[in-house]
Amino acid sequence: MDEVGSLTRVSGCDLCEAARITPWFHEDDICWVAECEICAVPMVVWRFHGTTPPDEHLEHMVVQLGRVAAQQLTVEHYVDDHMRNIPDHYHAHARPRGGFFGHGFRPS
Repeated sequence: MDEVGSLTRVSGCDLCEAARITPWFHEDDICWVAECEICAVPMVVWRFHGTTPPDEHLEHMVVQLGRVAAQQLTVEHYVDDHMRNIPDHYHAHARPRGGFFGHGFRPS
């Protein structure tokens, strides 16, 4: 476990590891945004382990995700923060309005 103030990172957590498996579109001290390897949509990941980021971190992440989604998707999007596969580390997807996966909604 790595601590930054009262925030932590956990060894063995795929999202804490932040492996560059897919294209990355943004990164800073609070979050990173990359293409979800399963859904092919932009996904924002909190740099710290846990499910309840402070409000200012959450607002920052939604702004960064929205900016990337506007560039990467060809339709309006909504923020889906239901953490299905990794329920113990905050992350959210920008999903195409009316859809779930990003295939066919990417600019050519």
